Amino acid sequence: MKLIHRIGYYLGGFSIGLILLAFFLGGKKTSCSYGPNARTIKNISIKKHFYSEATENAMKTYSLDTLAVSQLIKTGDVNFSESDTKSEGCKTYLIENELEEKEVFLTVKNCDSSATIQSLIIK
Repeated sequence: MKLIHRIGYYLGGFSIGLILLAFFLGGKKTSCSYGPNARTIKNISIKKHFYSEATENAMKTYSLDTLAVSQLIKTGDVNFSESDTKSEGCKTYLIENELEEKEVFLTVKNCDSSATIQSLIIK
């Protein structure tokens, strides 16, 4: 069999496989969160959120609701060098994001069944 025929068969099978994968996985809510940032954000996002008093005051000051804070968490980046990832039980993460061209810093205490937003700072 010639090389060009082998390449043709390979590309044909590969394209059929891609179509089948797109068909079977297209309607499902699958995600590829393999990096540490994506796994941490996903873990925090799926838990019930609680807000400290300081966070609630900052939310009132900047006219933010819980949906906006959840969106800031989902689209933010975890700063692992400033986070406390070594403690047992609840770990504390610093999430950085931008809102209307201002820097936003969220401190989140991530426990087994809940996530508490301890501070919300907008600079």
